[in-house]
Amino acid sequence: MSKNKLKKFAEMETFNNVFQCGSKDIHPDNPVIKLAGLWREVVFKNNNPIILELGCGRGEYTIGLAKKYPNKNFIGIDIKGARMWAGAKDAYLNHIENVAFLRINIEMINHFFLANEIDEIWITFPDPQMKKVRKRLTSTSFMERYQQIMKEDGIIHLKTDSPFLYTYTTLMVEKNKYSVNFATDDLYHSSWNNEILSIKTHYEKQWLERGLSIKYIQFILSKRDEFIEVDEDIEKDNYKSYN
Repeated sequence: MSKNKLKKFAEMETFNNVFQCGSKDIHPDNPVIKLAGLWREVVFKNNNPIILELGCGRGEYTIGLAKKYPNKNFIGIDIKGARMWAGAKDAYLNHIENVAFLRINIEMINHFFLANEIDEIWITFPDPQMKKVRKRLTSTSFMERYQQIMKEDGIIHLKTDSPFLYTYTTLMVEKNKYSVNFATDDLYHSSWNNEILSIKTHYEKQWLERGLSIKYIQFILSKRDEFIEVDEDIEKDNYKSYN
């Protein structure tokens, strides 16, 4: 590991807005696990709604949303600490009190929150995982995890540059009969007029400059006991994202 990464990891340990838990450290006595059900009371010290951003990377979207909605709490979640450091430091130095960061494996998300604790989830530009359906953040295996921690009829947002992931998610939503609030395969040329459109990450700006359209779908995660997984063949993306 480079000295620069080690320095960032050490600095994050000093931030009071960062919480970290490795997969091997998941047990009832872990202080981060004990926050389940207490994020509003202990971390944010208010009773406002909690919104998660999964795969938050540098935290640009988490912080952008937090600035626009000061009466909501936002938690950026990712496993890559060197990227998370940028957003965590920004929020820490600028005293953005409605932002926290949680460094975990997203597959373990249901260990860190209790039922009905989360109001919305944003999934922004995740790896489409074209070969591994169970690793897709919009797969039914993840829907099952999300519904364990979300309030009834919580909202899921997906924003992606991947035609494959957008098609897959649209089919998953249709098969499981989730209600769609809005969906478009070309967000910035759509009829959706929302101030959230002004928030663009560094990589999103690059993709737009490259001529790629941004896809977006917002749907309601009504709770269910059984899920139907997508089994159709979907055309794979024929381009590579930026490094």
